[in-house]
Amino acid sequence: VQLQASGGGLVQVGDSLRLSCTASGGTAGGRPIGWFRQAPGKEREFVSAISANGVGVYYVDSVKGRFTVSRDNAVNTVYLQMNSLKPEDTAVYSCASGRYWSAYGTILSSPTNYHSWGQGTQLTVSS
Repeated sequence: VQLQASGGGLVQVGDSLRLSCTASGGTAGGRPIGWFRQAPGKEREFVSAISANGVGVYYVDSVKGRFTVSRDNAVNTVYLQMNSLKPEDTAVYSCASGRYWSAYGTILSSPTNYHSWGQGTQLTVSS
């Protein structure tokens, strides 16, 4: 399975944007999907994860209440709706397929739980 993130762009503070993570060469429907981001000069940071059936979701504290992750397994796509964007949200966003879902956030947020990293999409939030 190959994952491709898309939908990034240049927006203003307070704007909204929706990213998509699309699977090809197979289905991502049977796997959790994680969103990560990496800003220039910083380490990759976990953003959000969603379980295979879409019932379980998990967010890093900094995006809770602003970002919403969802998925449509019929079209092999996971979405990240981002509202009230801030300059600190500026980063390259990428998605990856998770090995398993967990009740522990430390596992869900660890890059080691993910594989099949997709090419990222740039989000720039301008003030």
